[in-house]
Amino acid sequence: MVISLIIAFTLGGALAYALWKQRREANQALDQHEKQKSAAPPTQPLQLQAYERLMLLVDRIALPNLISRVNQPGLSAREMQTVLTQQIRQEYEYNVTQQIYVTPESWEAVRNLKDQNLLIINQIASFLPAEATGQDLNRSILEMLMQSPKASLHNVVADVLSYEAKKLM
Repeated sequence: MVISLIIAFTLGGALAYALWKQRREANQALDQHEKQKSAAPPTQPLQLQAYERLMLLVDRIALPNLISRVNQPGLSAREMQTVLTQQIRQEYEYNVTQQIYVTPESWEAVRNLKDQNLLIINQIASFLPAEATGQDLNRSILEMLMQSPKASLHNVVADVLSYEAKKLM
């Protein structure tokens, strides 16, 4: 009987020690995981900065703003077309990495705005006579936008970005 008690206590002690050791290792692993998690940079500030950058991009490639910023008297319509399209592409390419921080819908809206603005510039330029000036192109673009305010997506895209950013706050 004494031997069975010794065996039972030994097995019980060994089992208790194994459970204690297992629990201690699990707690250490959990603590280590928590330390790594807290050391990782938070993504929310990066996401908000990305939305901020994209709002600036949308404002910079809005056709009225773009025209007033890059307007250069003395250019032909073709030269102004090149300047406008290059500016849009450069602004877009400069901010292309922001897509990893924003929703796919937000990035799609920005890309659509870029594509739409390039299309408007190229289509209007294609209807102008060969001797047209850059001022003629700019005036035609602005007149088209005034006649058809819904043709410009920049307000809609800005609203989409603003909505998505506010969801993060």
